[in-house]
Amino acid sequence: MGKSIDALAASVAVALFLVASVAADAAEITFVLVNDIDTIEHAGERGGFARLATVVKAERAARKNVVFVHAGDSLSPSLLSGLDKGAHIVDLLNMTPPDVFVPGNHEFDFGKDVFLTRLAEMKFPKYAANLRLADGTQVPGVGDSRLMEVDGVKIGILGVTSADAREKSSPGDLVIEDAVKTAFAERRRLKEKGADIFVVVGHLSRGEDLALYRSGAFDLILSGDDHDLYLQYDGRTAIAESRHNARFVTAVDLDVTVSQRGGRRRIDWRPNFRIVDTAGVAPDAAVAARIAEYEKRLSEELDVAIGTTASDLDSRRAAVRGGEAAIGNLIADAMREAVAADIAITNGGGIRGDRVYQAGTPLTRRDILSELPFGNHTVLLEVTGKTVKAALEHGVARIEEGSGRFPQVSGLRVAFDPAKPQGSRISDVVVGEEPLDPERTYRLATNDFLARGGDGYRMLKRAKPVLGPRHSGLLANAVMAYIRDKGEISPKIEKRIYTP
Repeated sequence: MGKSIDALAASVAVALFLVASVAADAAEITFVLVNDIDTIEHAGERGGFARLATVVKAERAARKNVVFVHAGDSLSPSLLSGLDKGAHIVDLLNMTPPDVFVPGNHEFDFGKDVFLTRLAEMKFPKYAANLRLADGTQVPGVGDSRLMEVDGVKIGILGVTSADAREKSSPGDLVIEDAVKTAFAERRRLKEKGADIFVVVGHLSRGEDLALYRSGAFDLILSGDDHDLYLQYDGRTAIAESRHNARFVTAVDLDVTVSQRGGRRRIDWRPNFRIVDTAGVAPDAAVAARIAEYEKRLSEELDVAIGTTASDLDSRRAAVRGGEAAIGNLIADAMREAVAADIAITNGGGIRGDRVYQAGTPLTRRDILSELPFGNHTVLLEVTGKTVKAALEHGVARIEEGSGRFPQVSGLRVAFDPAKPQGSRISDVVVGEEPLDPERTYRLATNDFLARGGDGYRMLKRAKPVLGPRHSGLLANAVMAYIRDKGEISPKIEKRIYTP
């Protein structure tokens, strides 16, 4: 559904023309959007907290009414978050505080208690109208919406987060209600308070974004979660998402006019999308210095070589979520060996380094913890062949969406057809050299997140545990030990999971 670069340029040009045609503006407000900025590593020449700080400060200095919006995913999976559970991310956000923050699924990665602790440390407003404690009361410090007035125009801003967080993360007994239904309900409340313009800030799937967009009930939707640069405007509703890690930051200028027609007050507005490529932005000195302090702490502990890869490894998002990946094979093999399992399944979405290691690259502790930052443990389950098949069907069910559930496997060869309906895509499964037996019991290595039913793997939640997380080691440690023992590794793509 995303637009091409040419189409984006055209939509921006149209927006600029429309803005220029307005004779007089009663109000002007700028929304600066960031989403999915959750790591201090590998900022490179584009993106990162220090460049984001420069962008936000420049916008605030140049314009009267600026709302800095963070649409969620911050606490994890930064490498340092494995040590401090996201405290350093909160510290960096507090240096350039958002005006609106909506929690994403990664805010819950360390469980409910850590989430509440980090919320209390945040020195900026948080909103999520569909997030509640188990007893139905509001989460401390998290509001539903806000009403702000700009030159006589009342702008209602509401926050919602996707209920997918229940599967993607670990919110415990926190209640996450349907985001779309909640957004409509909160809009009604804002309307009763006199709102003229309605803005949704949400950490939402693209499907949820489009449900709100196509309804025509909202003026501006600022979203996160999908990691891509996305802009749409149909003459009634505008929607925007920035590229992850502040690589491209979107600013949306709303030029609003107030007129009287037939004795009634009329509000008209037009958007101007501005895409800030942070490759040309100088890092903020204070934020960069703070990051350097954190990097020094990490370097002392993690920049230790453990082995070398003799083959290319690609951990970029599309590679690990869209098919068999050599690095996925490495991780699954290490899991399987660590607990003496017959087979192993791990989710591609748990591989987070987002980089390519060329053949000959030395691998360090930092590299492996960057790839596996969530602190997951390897667990051993007893499952039937029927359950294995169900898990694999689930894993490939949303490959076209780039879902993090996509399975990286060991001890298996899986043939599937993505053109077939979900639930009937698997055509053949081989364990070792034998066809999968639906009635046989297999020893399955996986991570504790999937074993709890995470990413929708509910069939594994019902499996018999043999070795639980309390008695097994960290998944990252298993991979590091595997590499260290071999010295040199050479995982390759070898038709473990493939389309015939």
